[in-house]
Amino acid sequence: GKTMAAKRIPSILPPMTERERIEVSKIYSICGMFDESQGLIGVRPFRSPHHTVSAQGLAGGGANPKPGEISLAHAGVLFLDELPEFQRNALEVMRQPLEDGRVQISRVSGTAVFPARFMLVCAMNPCKCGWYGYSDRCRCSPQAVEKYLSRLSGPLLDRIDLFVEVPPQDFDALSRRTPAEPSAAIKARVDGARAVQAARFGPGGPACNDQMGPAELSRFCALDDACRAVMKGAFDRMGLTARSYDRILRVARTIADLDGAGAVAVEHLAEALQYRPPEYLRR
Repeated sequence: GKTMAAKRIPSILPPMTERERIEVSKIYSICGMFDESQGLIGVRPFRSPHHTVSAQGLAGGGANPKPGEISLAHAGVLFLDELPEFQRNALEVMRQPLEDGRVQISRVSGTAVFPARFMLVCAMNPCKCGWYGYSDRCRCSPQAVEKYLSRLSGPLLDRIDLFVEVPPQDFDALSRRTPAEPSAAIKARVDGARAVQAARFGPGGPACNDQMGPAELSRFCALDDACRAVMKGAFDRMGLTARSYDRILRVARTIADLDGAGAVAVEHLAEALQYRPPEYLRR
């Protein structure tokens, strides 16, 4: 179900802006993947490279530098299935682009800069066999589980905003055919929250909450005494960093926008904290 859910994410994202369409079309044109007869690309990209992809395949490169997967996913989704199976050096090249929204490739002949503002979506199992913590079918030793999870670095995990555990479903749950909420209904809420953010930041401001800098965080994510107490307790208990602190504020602000609230409240902050990495990933 994790992969299926990830593939549906583009269907709930806001429409591409004209600037995004131009940038994405340029990237695909450089790679020889742009059909001029179809006009500018208007569908948000969804890229899902295999776990054998190299660091150069992700970031881009070559004698004459070309964009990699993180740029091909610009304005869209980069999905990494079976995250711990990827080469660690390949995963680490994403750290700076996740912060800056661009990737810089330097060669003797010069330097190329490609846009790379993408939504990183990952899926992973709790161990090699996938049953750790859920069934006695798991035969992985604690050392094997630790080795498997240690392939993911703390700084990379710190750059991921939301962590959601998806437990295995039993037969009764799988056999039920209860209609789920359609993507169109979810997209309407997303579009509404984005409209609130656009009105808040204005034409010259960030495009969305994810792009808020220190000034916007201080102004639009101010915490009252109750929220500060919750955050202080979480900071000490969960070993949060300055980066994760800012990311929690951005997520809480987004939850408040979806809730139609003018300010970040305790319940918004508490929900944002629940999306931080689980304990077994923070060790």
